[in-house]
Amino acid sequence: MNKSRTKYKCGKCNAERSNWSGHCDMCDSWNTFEVDLNSDTTPKGLSNKKGRAVKFVGLKGEKEFIPRIKSHIEEFDRVCGGGLVPGSAILVGGDPGIGKSTFLLQVCAAVDRNKGVRCLYISGEEAIDQVRMRARRLGIENANVELASATNVRDIIESLDQEESATLVVIDSVQTLYIDNLDAAPGSLTQVRTSAQELTRVCKKRGFSLFLVSHVTKEGNIAGPKTLEHLVDCVLYFEGERGHQFRILRTIKNRFGPSDEIGVFEMTNTGLTEVSNPSKMFLRDRENEVSGTSVFAGIEGSRPMLMEIQALTAPTNLGTPRRAVIGWDSNRLAMIIAVLEARCGVSISNQDVYLNVAGGLRIKEPAADLAVAAALISSITGRSVSSGLIVFGEIGLSGEIRPVNQTNIRLKEGSKLGFTGAICPLELTKNSSKTPEPKVEMDINSVNHLDDLIKCFNKTSDTSTDSDMEG
Repeated sequence: MNKSRTKYKCGKCNAERSNWSGHCDMCDSWNTFEVDLNSDTTPKGLSNKKGRAVKFVGLKGEKEFIPRIKSHIEEFDRVCGGGLVPGSAILVGGDPGIGKSTFLLQVCAAVDRNKGVRCLYISGEEAIDQVRMRARRLGIENANVELASATNVRDIIESLDQEESATLVVIDSVQTLYIDNLDAAPGSLTQVRTSAQELTRVCKKRGFSLFLVSHVTKEGNIAGPKTLEHLVDCVLYFEGERGHQFRILRTIKNRFGPSDEIGVFEMTNTGLTEVSNPSKMFLRDRENEVSGTSVFAGIEGSRPMLMEIQALTAPTNLGTPRRAVIGWDSNRLAMIIAVLEARCGVSISNQDVYLNVAGGLRIKEPAADLAVAAALISSITGRSVSSGLIVFGEIGLSGEIRPVNQTNIRLKEGSKLGFTGAICPLELTKNSSKTPEPKVEMDINSVNHLDDLIKCFNKTSDTSTDSDMEG
């Protein structure tokens, strides 16, 4: 058994003991011994060994900042905040087969266009010949990218910690790495955290950009401890449905740029190709004049995007109707259904509700509330939303429609793609001089309550009644 290193000191004569005692033999006093909080031998604390003093410097340095490294893939540079920052560590996560390895191999080949750039691709999951087969399929086999297959972190660091190190290093994946002096198995929390920490340290020391590919859990979160995301400078996440060709590269964390930016790509036979106009791509297969659909004008990062929201309601005999949601928050759908029933008298409690965001997208902003409500009402009444309308706005619990940010940008994106009207909230404040009027040629129908949205549907049919809206 380990001996206690706690010290006790007499409050009168400062006599020290290793164990507590009720009587002090030095000053003949009673009940004066207390724990010495200033002891240098606190359990599990620092010992008497002195450390080195930390050197402090000013905010303004003499060294010039190294410019960002352009990958010549505009969607990827947008997500990174304008390019790769030298000495930055980037964590890339996504579902299996979503295209992480394919895309990073394309990034290495694209960065190779810059002069004096050295790209290293270290694979722990595939053999070198397998990586070469993928490069041949992508048509980038002539790129100056150096390959290696290794999983020992000690060997990898020995190769990277050189005076003439690389410019870009890809580790695929961090779950396959191991440190030989740890007893834990590769992929465990200890191995993943320690491996990422050691690689990040070398990345900062030598100034190269480091990509760490990580798996995801069943819940869709990046595998490993949460501290893994705190170790890196940027966290990117690949989103997309396996049945759709679109892939979304979303920024979760970025110390050198916006943390809510996205890049849109399309999976083809030759790899991932960037989509310059995602709104047009997501709406190209949309059928006009179909009930239960609406077009939402959203904002993803700094860019506006138009997305189609589909809703289907069907009568059910079950005691608990089904609520199936793809690409949106199921709790928010339940809130909108409750508001429609409590504030507007629209009965949905006896119907199954299916909601889908077309194209495999995931919407997180509350501005989609009004578009979801429009799709639900359209499905219940059987009357379609006009194909030339875009819808956006946040719904409160009392049924009011709250304004959202960047209204003008949403309207301009809709006008650019040929939409002639919009259903959106009223202006922020009528007496606000800072909010400019929308300078777009669109028929704007401003609403301030869900009842106003229902009236918009009633206008489309002279024979519609309130009982029709109640199903």
